[in-house]
Amino acid sequence: MNRDTVTILALTTLWTLVVAAIGAAILWQFRRRSLRTAMIVAALVPMAAALAAVLQSVRAMFISAHDSLVVLWTLAFSALLGVALSVLIGHWITTGSRDVGRRLRQLGTSYDAPAAASTGTVPAELAALTDELEMTRMRLAASREREHALEDSRRELVAFMSHDLRTPLAGLRAVSEGLEDGVIDDVPVALRQMRATVDRMTGLVDDLFELSRLSSAPAPRRRAAVSLRELADDVAGESGEHARVSGVRLVVSTPADDDRLAVQGDPDELTRAVTNLVDNAIRHTKPEETVTLSVDRSADGDVSLAVTDACGGIPAEDLERVFDVGWRGDAGRTPTDGGAGLGLAIARGIVESHDGTIAVSNVPGGCTFQIELPAARP
Repeated sequence: MNRDTVTILALTTLWTLVVAAIGAAILWQFRRRSLRTAMIVAALVPMAAALAAVLQSVRAMFISAHDSLVVLWTLAFSALLGVALSVLIGHWITTGSRDVGRRLRQLGTSYDAPAAASTGTVPAELAALTDELEMTRMRLAASREREHALEDSRRELVAFMSHDLRTPLAGLRAVSEGLEDGVIDDVPVALRQMRATVDRMTGLVDDLFELSRLSSAPAPRRRAAVSLRELADDVAGESGEHARVSGVRLVVSTPADDDRLAVQGDPDELTRAVTNLVDNAIRHTKPEETVTLSVDRSADGDVSLAVTDACGGIPAEDLERVFDVGWRGDAGRTPTDGGAGLGLAIARGIVESHDGTIAVSNVPGGCTFQIELPAARP
């Protein structure tokens, strides 16, 4: 390597370092400015370093004036191209950053979908961040809807409970005043009426306590193997009188084999859940119709229990609200025909506490409530 080449390399290195230091100082001054400005400076600094090195070479007579002019024009056009590309890329990044910032500001305050951003020209990283923010917004919107639905259910529950408790309390007051004033002749009948009213109110309060216990996510109770086949027979026996009085046929359907269809759970809780479903089906089935309680093993090995009634079906818009606290298909129902609207909510809480699922669907002439529970391990 001759002396001139060494000198050119040394001067080029020196001017590159000098211009780099100046560029770094400029970038530091513009560190809080727009990203577009920083990118333009970053694109111009290498061009400025090359220009300084060429001018120094011209002054030292290492290259001719003609050659230096060609190099300078080449650098000028390269600088213009670099600036144009920097402006374009900076515009893309700035647009994407502003969209991300707008979504962040709206996150948690606005649940409406924002205007679609120009994600086609936004860098992949900002586009991925925008998509993640949109998914977060959708999750927050869904959570807000669930919160509003829960609040509506609570309001309905308070309204229904106020009605369900006010009516029997008014009856108790009237009967007690009649007994006190001596205007009731058949005292035993009045006392039986009062006891029936107190029992109904006690049932409402017990439902509230049970729902509160299930909602507070308590420690699981002692679990044991429970045969849903035997449980279905027991529930059918206990609800048989209710079905007979209502003029409804109650039928139990189980497989022909000797499979006990066992699950792991609390027998009292599971019995209450199934009883709630059966009583609900009997209550809404017309006389001379049939309520079917069927138990079987599903294809994946879980145990399935279904209660099919002849209620005429549930409106499609109400299917998602059937298990909500306090929901009733008819707001005018009284405690004698609809309770406090807690039976299905309690059934869902019990099933979900046993790692199972519960769903409702319409079938010809009625609907089916189906429970899926994990089978008990041997």
